[in-house]
Order: sequence, then structure tokens, then C-alpha cells
Amino acid sequence: MKKTVPQRSEPGGWTFFTNHAHVLLCLAADPHMRLRDLAAAVGITERATHKVVSELEAGGVLERAREGRRNVYTIHGKLPLRHPVESHCTVQGLIRFVVDSKPKRTPRDNGV
Repeated sequence: MKKTVPQRSEPGGWTFFTNHAHVLLCLAADPHMRLRDLAAAVGITERATHKVVSELEAGGVLERAREGRRNVYTIHGKLPLRHPVESHCTVQGLIRFVVDSKPKRTPRDNGV
């Protein structure tokens, strides 16, 4: 089943979350996601995606493990967010906030 890729903001536009957060949220939804698919979903190059994943690993937020020919990512959700403004929140809290506030799809949304 092919996943839909969210539309990027207009060129020169900005978003509230960084590419690091976008990569993290994508991996929370699908820990088996390939770098190529992550890059397409976030709207950045594969090279930039690799750098973000490496930085998240170095920061202890992600752990990468090989499963056959693919990587599988584990998120360490109990870590606090890194900036002092949101350091009272955890990685898991951020993921829950975004995932839980996502509208639930109904059969009617799928044309059924």
C-alpha cells in the first residue's frame, strides 16, 4: 500500500517544526521507513536525511538496528526535548501530541 506524502509548504515558507522533528515523527509512524522515503516525506535530500538521523542517534533519541537488509529505528521517548523552552516536555510527549491530535479517518473519508 503506497503512503501519501504530505505537501510541503510553499517555497521560502516556514514550518513550526524542524526537519529533526519531522524525521522523528515519520519514524514514530513507521520505524522501518527507508531514508529515501523519509527524505520524500520530509521534503529534504537523502543526504540531509542521513545527517538528521545521525544527529538524532548521536543525541540518544534514536537507535538504529539492522533487520535483514533494512534499518529499524527505536525512539527513546523518555528523553527531554533539547531546547530550554520545551525541556520540560519529552520526545514521547511531542510524538503523542502530534499523533493524538491527527484527525481520525472514517470509512466515509475513504469514499466508502
